[in-house]
Amino acid sequence: MNLDFSAEPLFSWYVVALALSGIILLGLGVASMRVKIGMRIICSLVGLGFLGYAYYLAFVFEGGTYTIFLKVFILPVLLIVAMVKSIVERSNAKNAQPAAPVAPYNPNAPYNPNAPFDPNAAQAPAPQTWQPAAPAAPVAPAAPQGAPAAPHGAAPYQPGTPAQPVADNPYAQPTPPQQPPTA
Repeated sequence: MNLDFSAEPLFSWYVVALALSGIILLGLGVASMRVKIGMRIICSLVGLGFLGYAYYLAFVFEGGTYTIFLKVFILPVLLIVAMVKSIVERSNAKNAQPAAPVAPYNPNAPYNPNAPFDPNAAQAPAPQTWQPAAPAAPVAPAAPQGAPAAPHGAAPYQPGTPAQPVADNPYAQPTPPQQPPTA
């Protein structure tokens, strides 16, 4: 056995890291049934490769030069993250509630102002034929001579009604002039 932590600690830890990565990947590839078969096969093959190379370095290798590729440990980390992510996504999808069926639009249903908003609710169908517009509202009578004209839709100025008290409002209606008392 080539593992000697006192003489060659870097080599020995490299072999241990290869073996642990291979065991984890092989275990994830074999045991996780919630993952697609392609990902399981890739994890299993990479795990077997790591375990085989660790076995070779620990028991068959007879010395000489060897190269340690620390970048090779990025692949197991990425595969482990992908496997765990896939397992979590599959379990979340399995536990998700199925969407409730949407009721068809009913124009005769009573209006409920307290009903929650449902963006998936059926919408009212568009009208198929053109309908004429409602008749126009009657026009207000003209203001008396000398009185200010009322805005559209407002009642005309009535003499004798008190002005509305509006303080510090630059957009307020002006106060109508006071009429001198008649004797």
